[in-house]
Amino acid sequence: MPTWHYSVKYRDESKIAKAVRYDIPVSVKYMREIAYTLKGMRLSDAIRFLEDVIKMKQAVPFRRYNGKLSHKRGLADRFKWPIGRYPVKGAKYALEVLRNVEANAEEKGLSKERLVIVHIAAHKGITLKRYMPRAFGRATPKFRRMSNLEVVVGEVG
Repeated sequence: MPTWHYSVKYRDESKIAKAVRYDIPVSVKYMREIAYTLKGMRLSDAIRFLEDVIKMKQAVPFRRYNGKLSHKRGLADRFKWPIGRYPVKGAKYALEVLRNVEANAEEKGLSKERLVIVHIAAHKGITLKRYMPRAFGRATPKFRRMSNLEVVVGEVG
């Protein structure tokens, strides 16, 4: 079985907290856009933002995977990018990871109010390959793509 490591290394790990979630049943394209939006936010703001995405009050700007997507209300004012979506399923899993890293930081004795997301990355996970039989001996692939999400938060002075 392959080993996995965080994509960043820190010398002093007493001021940071980390969390990771493997095999999230969401495409890495959605998780990448969520991660790009959350990077640099305060942890409390990021949790509030994801709760609004789940309620479909706030959209996530899609910067890379935005072919034929429509503009969404409020994006041009806040993020200077009008194109976006409401990735509710991905936001639920990302919120779960953020709550996990918040608990890890609290266990290490870090201040919850001063936590900032210093690193967040979505990586391609495994692909479950299934085939649906069709007529005349053919088959259609039904691939299920997974993704991994890693989060590192640190205290801002």
